[in-house]
Amino acid sequence: MASAAPAPRLPMLYDDLRPLSSLEHGDYRLQARNAAPFITGVHALPVTVDEFVLLQRSMPIVFSVGEKPVPLALMGLNEGVNVFIDDEGQLVQPGTYLPAYVRRYPFMLAKLQQDSQEMSLCFDPTSDAVGDFDEGERLFDGGQPTETTNQILKFCEQFETAAIRSQAFVDKLVEYDLLMDGEMTIQPEGSDKPFRYRGFKMVNEEKLKELDAEKHSEMAKNGMIALIYAHLFSMSLVRDVFARQMQQGKMPQPDAQIPEAAEKGGAPADA
Repeated sequence: MASAAPAPRLPMLYDDLRPLSSLEHGDYRLQARNAAPFITGVHALPVTVDEFVLLQRSMPIVFSVGEKPVPLALMGLNEGVNVFIDDEGQLVQPGTYLPAYVRRYPFMLAKLQQDSQEMSLCFDPTSDAVGDFDEGERLFDGGQPTETTNQILKFCEQFETAAIRSQAFVDKLVEYDLLMDGEMTIQPEGSDKPFRYRGFKMVNEEKLKELDAEKHSEMAKNGMIALIYAHLFSMSLVRDVFARQMQQGKMPQPDAQIPEAAEKGGAPADA
């Protein structure tokens, strides 16, 4: 007897994916949600290079390990801990930048067939934000996408474009051998044992300084140098996240690994 085909891996946060269709979902509506309880236990989220400048003000930006590193925003230093979102899914500090990966949920662009380059607007049917509701923003009108759906599609397209730019950025870092295994050590006052965090990658400043003039000039012209320093500056915020965990009673673990990927199915652009 032939074994069943393995179920496709889903991107982080998504429990299911269905193509949005006027035939099947013609009466569906979108209800705005002011909270994101689905990330209360998420400590690392994929981000794009378009977000580095805003993110580096509040969250550390690191890179996952593995063959295809992904930029990640650290929202906590231990698995299951998010110091920026409370138990109800509200921002602990209003005004904190929330990564686009979260803001596009429950929608995303995805390939319906792996051998096709065409991507379709899909959604997670397990989300309570989309359904056959009496109230909310209609997704279709007379079988045609509404302005709400068009705006969702536009946002998802912008995200995919940014994800492609992000992969190109990381590919260049790998090509120039600028990524190294990261480690952060924090010795809190009164503790006889330091807290070490590993399992991520970061830019090697020494190798960055040793780049030849041609490569450095190339990276300066295409904006990579600015992105690299946004990442490096953000690393000082690891201590702030540590302090938040202590203040919130989410005790940090003394020797922790940041998972090698923050998604069930690879980088954002591959979903």
